[in-house]
Amino acid sequence: MKRHPSIDIVRGIVMIIMALDHVRDLLHVDSITQSPTDLATTSPLLFCTRWITHLCAPIFVFLAGTSVYLSLQNKNNAAETRQLLLKRGFWLILLEFTVVNFGLFFDIGFHTLLFEVIAAIGFGFVVLSLLLKVRSQTLGIVGLVIIFFHNLLPIIPFAENSVLKTILTPLFGPAVFPFAGKAFIMGYPPIPWLGIMLVGFAAGKFFELAQGQRKKLFLKIGLSALALFTVIRLVNIYGDPALWTTQKDSTFTFLSFMNVTKYPPSLLFCLVTLGIMFLLLAFAEQFHNTVKKATMVYGKVPLFYFVVHFYVIHILTLFILLAQGFNWSQLEFASGTFGRPKSIESGLHLWAIYLIWIFVVALLYKPCQWFGKYKTENNHWWLKYI
Repeated sequence: MKRHPSIDIVRGIVMIIMALDHVRDLLHVDSITQSPTDLATTSPLLFCTRWITHLCAPIFVFLAGTSVYLSLQNKNNAAETRQLLLKRGFWLILLEFTVVNFGLFFDIGFHTLLFEVIAAIGFGFVVLSLLLKVRSQTLGIVGLVIIFFHNLLPIIPFAENSVLKTILTPLFGPAVFPFAGKAFIMGYPPIPWLGIMLVGFAAGKFFELAQGQRKKLFLKIGLSALALFTVIRLVNIYGDPALWTTQKDSTFTFLSFMNVTKYPPSLLFCLVTLGIMFLLLAFAEQFHNTVKKATMVYGKVPLFYFVVHFYVIHILTLFILLAQGFNWSQLEFASGTFGRPKSIESGLHLWAIYLIWIFVVALLYKPCQWFGKYKTENNHWWLKYI
């Protein structure tokens, strides 16, 4: 498949940013007890540290859809693409509940099974594999309908114990299902994320345009999405379950305005994050060569980076906990706190989180560079799944 540098550059940028969120999740001193977007307890820097990472999942999912479109055009073989998508989709779901979940929790008993972004992409691939004969414009319209209107579901007056509500809730919104002393957590409800992937698939056609035309189009789409975000957010009626309110000062009022909902990804969340994505895509190939070269190293091997970075961060977390004086027997892995004891303060302050983040990203540069080169030079069947 012909690679588009702008896709690898933007994907690389969000992969780098993503590591910041996961270092904060596992290591920040307040990450177990407080939400970084809770305006009652957060600071502007902590809020922004979390908010910037909102870009990662929607861009990752959107560009996964775009890559499917480009692969389909390159192969010109719907049957082959369908088969690969179906296999890769189920593989990603399996990977989420095994390798990724273990990397996140280091819990050999798998007391928490978390359906997150990798499984959401896998689900999207499975669905998309069944829809490849549908016109891309039609799939794009379906995706936009999902993005714009899935926030209406909570206001539909289902009977409390209705079967339909029981079925739809985990497909459209977060849900927890306890079973046998364990818990299945639907962190990334698949339908809203499928909407993003379908729009990404339809947008693949834009990459057939000449670079100059593509830049102008992406610039218009990006600015229009951000303008629409601003208008809908100012109206403050629809688009996000959390309405903004006037706060103690102008800074926190602005944070309230920007405090959009990721679980599930609201209309406003999608508009602001994907609007920024289109602006990045518009200008990506004009970035400094050093930036392009560095970000493409990560952007070409996203799944490899995703899996490895979790293990690196979690191993570092354990070393830091032991360095802080904790004994192995004090570490809690079955509770979903990444090994950190719930009742005793642990972790690092925000300035240290940034240092660890930079260290992790730098540490993975050479392995990602090596693996990207290995994929380019080899054609082993299993490389299609990593």
